[in-house]
Amino acid sequence: MAAKHVSLRRAHESGHLNRETALSALTRFLGDSPLRIILKLLVVSFLVGLVMNAFGWSPMDVFYGIQKFFIDLWNLGFHAIDRFLGYILLGAAIVVPAFILLRIANYRK
Repeated sequence: MAAKHVSLRRAHESGHLNRETALSALTRFLGDSPLRIILKLLVVSFLVGLVMNAFGWSPMDVFYGIQKFFIDLWNLGFHAIDRFLGYILLGAAIVVPAFILLRIANYRK
């Protein structure tokens, strides 16, 4: 196995990649042979198309749904931050003056 790796490296470094080497690199990238990957993609595409057709969805409906999800999540996050900052300001209205008064009282000593 190590000898094959070294020979592939030498072929790559010298710029002489043959068809078999390029195909094995593609197979390694895809995780299976290109023909099997194409077949798997066709089957999954058919099944997803059936489900989408059954629900009356289009690819744009899915895209808009994902977009709406992230916009709602974004808005919810900022609403939570707004509430959090409101609590901080409410508490700071008491804590900061008390801190300043305590610092002034301790400064005289």
